[in-house]
Amino acid sequence: MVNLTEKNTALSSLQRLEECSRPPKQTGVWLWLKNNLFATPAHGLATILVLWFLLFSIPAIVEWGLLQANFTANSGQECHASAGACWSFVHHKYRMILFGIYPFDEQWRPFLVCILLIALIILSAISRFWKKSLVSIWLVVLAICGVLMHGGIFGLTEIETARWGGLPVTLILAIFGILFATPLGILLALGRRSDMPIIRSLSITYIELVRGVPFVSLLFMASVMVPLFFADGFSLDKLLRAQIAVIVYVSAYIAEVVRGGLQSIPKGQFEGAASLGLSYWQSMRLIILPQALKVVIPPLVSIFISIFKDTSLVVIIGIYDLTLSAKVALADPLWQGFSVEAYIFLAFIYFIFCYAMSRYSRYIEQRLDLARQH
Repeated sequence: MVNLTEKNTALSSLQRLEECSRPPKQTGVWLWLKNNLFATPAHGLATILVLWFLLFSIPAIVEWGLLQANFTANSGQECHASAGACWSFVHHKYRMILFGIYPFDEQWRPFLVCILLIALIILSAISRFWKKSLVSIWLVVLAICGVLMHGGIFGLTEIETARWGGLPVTLILAIFGILFATPLGILLALGRRSDMPIIRSLSITYIELVRGVPFVSLLFMASVMVPLFFADGFSLDKLLRAQIAVIVYVSAYIAEVVRGGLQSIPKGQFEGAASLGLSYWQSMRLIILPQALKVVIPPLVSIFISIFKDTSLVVIIGIYDLTLSAKVALADPLWQGFSVEAYIFLAFIYFIFCYAMSRYSRYIEQRLDLARQH
């Protein structure tokens, strides 16, 4: 008994000596810096290089963009006399950039359309509004937006789609592309995993063919080749053709992402659904697809962000999205030479929408994780 007590005392003494000899643990800011910025020599070198770049670039950017910038010029000549940025260009041309060549006196209509579409997206992102009535709200709002943009009824001047431009066109292409491409992509993913050879072969051919060509080529086909298949005297609207190209392109990528989510579902989930007597579509709708879509939220949102930015490619077929509207604004002889300011303004708009989508996807992931834990 005495020997056991002595051994315990000796061990306790040794442990206290080891604790005293250890260096004090780093906490707070220093621990965060070590773990996140200087964890390895390579990380430390990268941190130093980034800090060096910021040290030299930020003061120059602040001086050019704020301290020496011109906010009150009435013409490009006044801006050229200053050494900094010419934000007066954005002030004088923001309506051209945002709404393109839409008639100036009627630009309240695309402005109202943008407000309605953004409000509709925000409303749809709030969980307490996830009811069947939301579908009706979408249909009503989209119908109102169509009437406002096109006109021809209720005393509104008719504006052909060739004169639409700017932010409304970007939002329309992105929103309708996502709305129609998502269910089509899910069906293609299910078709690729189907046991029926014809459906599986057609789905694989569609997915691989579309994913194997660049988006630009699809736009050219929609703009140039599709009209050749129609009879003389019949033409499909250019904006509608571009919208179809967007839907076709996005659906193929969504299909591959959803297929990956379906493959991650354990076989027991399929067997459990079958044991409950559920049909194929019931098991997919109630059990399999909810789990698969939850897994693929990050890549799906990445596709949505990508297509929102890729809508700028419609400029090559003459559709006045934000990019082409900015080019038209820059073509004004009185305001030439301020492309940097114009594209910074465009980048700011794209950043707001893309960052909002990214943050919302993270919120949905965290919410689903909390629901699973409870």
